[in-house]
Amino acid sequence: MSEKHKLMCIMAHPDDESLGVGGILAKYADEGVETYLLTATRGEHGWFGPEDEYPGPAALGQRREQELHDAGNVLGLKEIHFLDYEDGRLDQADSNEVIAKLVDHLRRVRPHVVVTFDPYGAYGHPDHIAICQFTTAAVMVAANADFGNGRSPHQVSKLYYYAETLDALDTYEEAFGELVMQIDGVERRAPGWPAWAITTRVDTALYRDQVWQAISCHQSQLPGYQALSDEKYRRLWDTQSFYRAFSLVNGGRAEEDDLFAGLRQRVA
Repeated sequence: MSEKHKLMCIMAHPDDESLGVGGILAKYADEGVETYLLTATRGEHGWFGPEDEYPGPAALGQRREQELHDAGNVLGLKEIHFLDYEDGRLDQADSNEVIAKLVDHLRRVRPHVVVTFDPYGAYGHPDHIAICQFTTAAVMVAANADFGNGRSPHQVSKLYYYAETLDALDTYEEAFGELVMQIDGVERRAPGWPAWAITTRVDTALYRDQVWQAISCHQSQLPGYQALSDEKYRRLWDTQSFYRAFSLVNGGRAEEDDLFAGLRQRVA
């Protein structure tokens, strides 16, 4: 019997999986790939409605957890796990603890491909940056037999960073609002990736409506959404772009159209 391909996305908050990588999750699940999601926080401080209607972190966290499970059902996720860290403070969590949790999941699931945020955290969000750093470290450690946790070592074949171009980010801001944060007195904005640096573009046009259905599950995050033209709607959801941080099965500057490029024959 052929081994099934496995994809694991490791994100920071509920809605990252839909707004960020929903296209690939829907596409690969539909193709029979086992899709897994690890989410670091419950986004309990991410309230965008009127301040006097904020239900508090516990209630909002519960609401966002349910929104994520609803979105996961739409996207066909096989499994969802929360790492149980506080929203907005992931970069201050104990790094050894976070990495150990991630290694345990990587060794348990044994994914071929892992996807997370880029080192910029899309627009400088500290939680996004932290999960990129933790994930990258965990992928390395998971293959190290000297790191003992009761599970066999596992070598991930490919690690990708979600990498949006500036053009796509401009369209995203038009729909969802300005991507800007004030961190330590410094304004952070989405820098966008130059087109030449993108290593992988995956066609997700067939799953555009499915992704939007998943995004719509996150009603707590959509009060400021502005409808887009069909052209801009397609620009956001018809293609997803990534940077191949490393691969054990392929290389070079030819642009990929599949996160599993180089793995199809090996796994089969």
